[in-house]
Amino acid sequence: MLTLSRRADYLTLLDAACLRGGAEPALIYVATDAEPITLSAEQFRAEVERFAGQLHSGGIRPRDLIVIALPQGVTGVCLFWAALWLGALPSMFPPLTEKLDPARYQASMRELVQLSGVRAIIAADATAPLLAEGVACPVWRLADLAAQPALSVATAQPAPDEVAFLQHSSGTTGLQKGVALSHAAVLNQLASLSTTLKLTREDVIVSWLPLYHDMGLIAGFLLPLIQGVPLVLMSPFDWVSHPALLLRAIHTYRGTLCWLPNFAYNHLAQRVRQRDSAGLDLRSVRAFINCSEPVRAESHSQFIERFAENGIRPEMLAVSYAMAENVFAVTQTPPGEIVRTEQINRAALQGDGIARPTHDPSAAITMVSCGPCIANSAVKVVGEDGQPLPERRVGEVLIRSDCMLTGYYRRPDLTVFDAQRWVHTGDRGYLAEGEVFIVGRSKDLIINAGKNLYPQDLEVLVNAVMGVHPGRAVVFGVYDVREGTELIAVVAEVESDDAALHQRLKQQIRQQVARGAEVTVSYVTLVERGWLIKTSSGKIARSANRDKWLAARQQVGEGAS
Repeated sequence: MLTLSRRADYLTLLDAACLRGGAEPALIYVATDAEPITLSAEQFRAEVERFAGQLHSGGIRPRDLIVIALPQGVTGVCLFWAALWLGALPSMFPPLTEKLDPARYQASMRELVQLSGVRAIIAADATAPLLAEGVACPVWRLADLAAQPALSVATAQPAPDEVAFLQHSSGTTGLQKGVALSHAAVLNQLASLSTTLKLTREDVIVSWLPLYHDMGLIAGFLLPLIQGVPLVLMSPFDWVSHPALLLRAIHTYRGTLCWLPNFAYNHLAQRVRQRDSAGLDLRSVRAFINCSEPVRAESHSQFIERFAENGIRPEMLAVSYAMAENVFAVTQTPPGEIVRTEQINRAALQGDGIARPTHDPSAAITMVSCGPCIANSAVKVVGEDGQPLPERRVGEVLIRSDCMLTGYYRRPDLTVFDAQRWVHTGDRGYLAEGEVFIVGRSKDLIINAGKNLYPQDLEVLVNAVMGVHPGRAVVFGVYDVREGTELIAVVAEVESDDAALHQRLKQQIRQQVARGAEVTVSYVTLVERGWLIKTSSGKIARSANRDKWLAARQQVGEGAS
């Protein structure tokens, strides 16, 4: 029987967790060219208790905020639970990697410490000196913790409505908006999600997702450890370089549930070599769940076609719409059901904000359902006047549930709830026959000559141009005073610096977007690999790249290209 099967207002995470011990495997960490590390529930508890003693010896007390900025692995997982053991507030933070600018990273952490009153940071050996120079709190290496005596310390006894930990929203200049989540909120989410997924002790969750992202933290970490379901974990950097690692783990451990952002379906389909997938049996999977970025029907189709010989079938692919402010999932495709897609008239969607089905493929855009709401969560779509819209009318998506955030930690300046306790997501979407369809982000919306355009739709077209690095293009709007509307700008990364090739690629990009979306691109800028700014969770940061592009053009005084 699972730990949670209903509302949990009387429990805390420590009451529910697999810290009760036992010989069954709780955590299996796999890596390329290395033996798996397996911790039983009893061994996991012992590690957590040891780290809790060391943190206590280092001065950590209840309600202290601890930032864990370590590469993904067993140690970070145990430290998170050790902080909970003490009643402290853990928050996972991305470690410094070669893809992040050290000065920007240090500034982000400094701002986080100042805004949130961080008590201590636990960082990798190579990163700790950099952080220690710039932040006003202790920065500990693992060796510093190991030097502390692991004294026995009793578990804390927080109230269920007290904040358990923080999730920090991803960004490019900092992760300062801490989503504060109570024990009750987290456990209510896990109970509802488990019911929707029909979770059992026979399940095995396999995940490469980073634990500083809500999908990785909740679905790929807390859900299995709370419910007593084995977790097979790996590093996201290892997975990106060796994508077959995930499939081998599913094959070896008979994985049943796996959450993936949309790009991962393309990455697996395109990067896993035939010889690396030969003989792998993926039929144990009940659901690959697409979440955290716009879902593309073609990504699912590509994934199904590539791995059909390994047992992948359409009903094994599902979708979820999630937000950190709701702990995680708001909606979820019921397991075993084929994800619903719709052919929507592009002109009606862009011009009138109406999701009108069409049978004309030349005039259509494919929309993918995120499924119905999970138990005790609700969605409504409102117009600019705040009034609910009828079905198939596009507006802002609002959510309400029994697992909402307490608030943004130490940010009284940030409004969370409206008067009826709804949270404004900033996402635009529509409802149809009880299911939620997400169209895009309000802040990213481009209004070009009266058409409402969503950048991700145009980015798909740009990424299909041969010569553009897949997934390394960004589209945004630039307001033009003379034209009185927003013009469309494209920035794309390419390998070659050949001027003639650049001209051909620019023309191809303009033609591709014109054919696919019936709009004109005003600016096309081709840049070298690594130019584009990504968020800590790996998404292209549109606003940051727009600012960078505008600053570069001001420096050289460029016009349209």
